[in-house]
Amino acid sequence: MSSGGRSGAECSDRARAACDDPRVTTAPSGGAAAVVFKIATRAEWDATRRTGAFPGSAADVRDGFIHLSDASQVRATAERHFAGMRDLVLLDVDMAVLASVAPGALRWEPSRGGALFPHVYGPLPLAAIVRARALPLGADGVHVFPEIT
Repeated sequence: MSSGGRSGAECSDRARAACDDPRVTTAPSGGAAAVVFKIATRAEWDATRRTGAFPGSAADVRDGFIHLSDASQVRATAERHFAGMRDLVLLDVDMAVLASVAPGALRWEPSRGGALFPHVYGPLPLAAIVRARALPLGADGVHVFPEIT
């Protein structure tokens, strides 16, 4: 289901150009997996468990939405934005649960190279995070990912 752009009231200033983009959609194309991923610090995850929602990292707040990745994108996201960082957690976000507890919050929008990335507008509810796993650094300084699908 494509939104074909949204009104300015629904968009942050930083994301406004994407809101007018006809490629912006509320659902991924094709038979995408039901889970998307957020990389967070251990401290952010601990705070989320205490408060019941993830308000976003400093970068998320700056951009006006919470950055997520699908299974094909998350490794490159780690390399680009979290290189060498320790104490990270990979959060699995169930898109169906997210849609039920925060309708309309998830948008797929163009980002790196025009690829559609999942973004959440507003806090990410704890109920939508169905699994949290450590994302350690390997001996080579690259994050070691658990199996993701």
